[in-house]
Amino acid sequence: MRYLLILFFTAISSARPLEYLPAPIDNPLKGLVPYAGEGSKDRFPHSMEFRYIAMNEVMKGPEEFDWVVIERALEETRSRGKQSIFRLYLEYPGKKSAIPQFLVDERLKVTHWKDGQKEIATPDYNDPKLHQALRDCIGALGKKYDGDPRIGFLTAGILGLWGEWHNYPRNDLAAGKKVQKVVMDAYEEAFKKTFVLLRYPAGKNDSSYADNSQTNLGYHDDSFAWATLDTGKKSDGWFFVPLLEKAGAIEKWKRVPIGGEVRPEIWKTTFTDEKTGQQQDFDECVKQTRLSWAMDSGLFSKRFPLPDARRKRAMTSLSKMGYELHLTEATVEGKTLIVKITNRGVAPFYYDWPVEVRSGEVNVPKDWKLSKVLPGEIVTWKMEVADPEKVAIRIPNPMKGGQPLMLANKGYRDGWLELKP
Repeated sequence: MRYLLILFFTAISSARPLEYLPAPIDNPLKGLVPYAGEGSKDRFPHSMEFRYIAMNEVMKGPEEFDWVVIERALEETRSRGKQSIFRLYLEYPGKKSAIPQFLVDERLKVTHWKDGQKEIATPDYNDPKLHQALRDCIGALGKKYDGDPRIGFLTAGILGLWGEWHNYPRNDLAAGKKVQKVVMDAYEEAFKKTFVLLRYPAGKNDSSYADNSQTNLGYHDDSFAWATLDTGKKSDGWFFVPLLEKAGAIEKWKRVPIGGEVRPEIWKTTFTDEKTGQQQDFDECVKQTRLSWAMDSGLFSKRFPLPDARRKRAMTSLSKMGYELHLTEATVEGKTLIVKITNRGVAPFYYDWPVEVRSGEVNVPKDWKLSKVLPGEIVTWKMEVADPEKVAIRIPNPMKGGQPLMLANKGYRDGWLELKP
């Protein structure tokens, strides 16, 4: 069991440098993420779990919703001390249709086709009845779950195969810009606290996707380390980094998160000396995308070997994902506490979890914003304290039973980080 981070100070007249120690790679809301149905989640440290959820399990009628499936999923994951990522979908190759039955009854056109041996049912994404259902479903979802601490992130999903906003090779069935805009607008309206991520970055002149470059929606690269980096080839223009650049969204990571999925073809060979197909350098992909998290089975499934060498290599690489917050200095001048904090990672911690300061009583400084500590910058926080001889700081997880956010500092003993002059 982890303990909440507590820092003790005594009155000092000059800045005291604080030693760095790598933070846990399973710090909240970052790292590699197993699928919730994976049988070997304990094989490798992680802080979140991912699920697909069929839309027809949630939406039973125009204004009728059943939250049982989502509640069970969230509580199951929470019981393990993890937070959830999930995605609603309408079509999933090889699975039963997830289109709400009331839409079928209202004569929504559905095209049945096969990709290889897998059967697929694709709805008519141009139908206004479907558009209204999507608005209603996303709106109800936001009303129920926006800001729920059990949820780390949502991926927008819903449209296309696996909710990935494409219907390749049946591009003629793909969701067009109009319904994409319906979905994006609905998510932005419904979710003001919980971050929602889109599959493809797109600017004003994108041929396939509605402009999302100025939205408050993040992105997820679901071909991570396979189709991520710019190769310079025109045929690879759909790769993730080129899309970010084309959309003018290369700096968007400063305010919204980037997630993804390690491409299944390379689940076996990541963090090894082997290379599969067009596999790209994992660390370079993290660096260029500012990736916070990615779904993966390579380290969690018993289908793939995980010798000590691969585990150690993975832990080194994953320590570079997302944020890593380091308290560099602490000073008490009179009754003023001054702390300096930096981010040694590649991305911010996107949520402003309360930083609690205890000095006689517990206070939460309103201007101590974790999301504003950008990589490579040093931020100074100050506040008046009642007792300069004994000051404590902690960053608890707002989810009951969740892991606290641990700073990258040396000097832990029995779960506490003690500072002595």
